[in-house]
Amino acid sequence: MRYWLFKSEPSTWSWDDQVAKGDAGEEWDGVRNYQARNMMREMKLGDHGFFYHSQSEKAVVGIVEVCAEVHPDSKAGDPRWECVDIKAVRPFKRPVTLQDCKDEPRLAEMVLVNNTRLSVQPVTEAEWRLICEMGQTDA
Repeated sequence: MRYWLFKSEPSTWSWDDQVAKGDAGEEWDGVRNYQARNMMREMKLGDHGFFYHSQSEKAVVGIVEVCAEVHPDSKAGDPRWECVDIKAVRPFKRPVTLQDCKDEPRLAEMVLVNNTRLSVQPVTEAEWRLICEMGQTDA
């Protein structure tokens, strides 16, 4: 299993919106960055990811699971853009903010800490476990 981070502006697509989709999940559409798209091409069924609220909150708020591997983004109208589907697994008991991550020396190399703009990011297993611990949530 690999781990990822999915960023969304809560005013566009929030954790609550994701939860409301249930086990069917939802396309992680709208990604128009080749690096992020290529990461989605690497994802496999059952991979887990952090659901991150960007903008005002800037925090990991939940865990999602890849429930459909890469396929054309149905809203793109351009075959270059692909996406995966994700479903909510569980919320974090305590959101883990970007500042929390920046303040934790063991996360100094994390993509989120060094490239906050990328909407889909890889997460190492060590980062995964640490952030889940910080969020008081089972890994």
